[in-house]
Amino acid sequence: MTDYYFDTDMKKEVLENYLSRAVTAAGLLESSTLEDDLRAIGELGVKFLGRASGVWDMSLDEEEHFEKSRELAEKVHAVDEDIILQSCIFEIIVEKINEIPIPEYVFEAFGIKPEKRNFCLEKALFPQKPPGFIHTSDEKEKNGGIPDLNRLEARMWFYYRASRYIDCGYEALHMGQVHLYTANDRGFRKTEELFFLIRDYGKKHARRHKVLLDAHTHGINIRGRLLFDYHAMPFTGVPLLEHPGHKQVLVREGFSEGGSNPNGWSAQAMPYLMEYDNWGGKVIDRFDAYTREELAKKDWWGYDQIGWFANQDEETRNHFLEYTYYWTEVQNPNAYFEVPFRRMLSDAALVAKREDGTTGIQEFYQINDKSKGCPMGFSQEGTLRRLWSMNHMLRQKAANPGNLMDYGAREEYDEETGVKLPEKVVVYGSFQPFAGAVKNDSNSEVTRMYYLGGGEYALTVVIPYAGTYDYAVSTYGTLSATYCYDCFPRSGSSNKASLVTERDNTVVRFTYRFSDHRVSAEIVEVETNRVVEVYLNNHVI
Repeated sequence: MTDYYFDTDMKKEVLENYLSRAVTAAGLLESSTLEDDLRAIGELGVKFLGRASGVWDMSLDEEEHFEKSRELAEKVHAVDEDIILQSCIFEIIVEKINEIPIPEYVFEAFGIKPEKRNFCLEKALFPQKPPGFIHTSDEKEKNGGIPDLNRLEARMWFYYRASRYIDCGYEALHMGQVHLYTANDRGFRKTEELFFLIRDYGKKHARRHKVLLDAHTHGINIRGRLLFDYHAMPFTGVPLLEHPGHKQVLVREGFSEGGSNPNGWSAQAMPYLMEYDNWGGKVIDRFDAYTREELAKKDWWGYDQIGWFANQDEETRNHFLEYTYYWTEVQNPNAYFEVPFRRMLSDAALVAKREDGTTGIQEFYQINDKSKGCPMGFSQEGTLRRLWSMNHMLRQKAANPGNLMDYGAREEYDEETGVKLPEKVVVYGSFQPFAGAVKNDSNSEVTRMYYLGGGEYALTVVIPYAGTYDYAVSTYGTLSATYCYDCFPRSGSSNKASLVTERDNTVVRFTYRFSDHRVSAEIVEVETNRVVEVYLNNHVI
């Protein structure tokens, strides 16, 4: 049985168990289909509800917001008491904080004599007012900017919000763009002190005496101590011009800093979540004003990430959901795909058909199967259920090494001959654009191979579309000595082996052995409950 137990601290295995069943459920407290959402949460076995509460602007009354947050937590825990709900404290504060009294316990936490006053926006903003750090609006709910965590007022505000969410039953807090609001806090000294206070409050008041902290960051390590319990980041994608339509592929990245975790254990790389991000829906006004090549350069084909995803047809969405899961499993073995469950579409809202056949404007992506309970659901529960049933077998079979920044082979020598092994080995060819790289780039960092030891290098990729591709291996990242279908070197880019993928979202593992220069491409066949490895014979094309 999977272990989800924790109290005060959390074991690494338990944290990973939660992250492996994480979804982004942005603004779930405001959902008009909450009853069906709760059904889907229970049936799918969701254990971590990311972004379930939290605000960007402050359009809702403060007390009403926290009451709704508390009610949501109660309803979710009635479905499954093990579920962790996450709220957000973003990198923005607005004029409306001037109306909110500072509780006595907030002053006391910072060693200050309590006084009767409200929070003050001006005391919390960056005094230098850097360009982009001030958000001007005629509405006090939106007028403000990025808080400066080097200033006491900002830290008091963060602590206040954190404590309120903890009191509502939330056991995780997403801390937004940490590198923005800590710009004046050199060495993160005051940020670390604030997080200590938040964690201390969690020990005393949280459901299980623990609050998890994360942010959009690859990690912050202070003299070996990690600032966050785990890390989080959006995916990075590039357009796939080599395939018809407006297709997207993901790029290998996602380094996660290691060190001593706040829970008392250490690791070379921390677990982390990766998600489809949103920043406004559409990033252009008129799609017809651009050529296909021009549109490809506008974020995700003119959308933010979730906007592009939601505006695809059902087949494409299922395809990309599967592709993302496979890609995360093999490319970033310390990462977990935070699957979109509910996500705001903003101006990427689309006309959708309801369960009864009528149409309406759908302003949120919802994974729910279309039904009376969720009339405009996107019907992807079955796909998620199938992917989660794999239980990371693909990761166990074919994942790249966990430390993505370390390719190895810096001071490695062939045991028999004493020849120094090449530090950089790249697999290249026509498949590269389908792996997020430039076609036939023999010096690519995107398709650089990892050294596994014993003179062997490997790289696993996910090729999203069936087809025939060519490939070869360049040693030292040059075309002076390339290898492919036999053990003899060639020079130049014309000598390749062929690779046939008969299915979409094919997992391919390339290997190169220095001792005899053997190159192979193996297809890792994925089925619902098992992973089967099949060797592909190389041949000249």
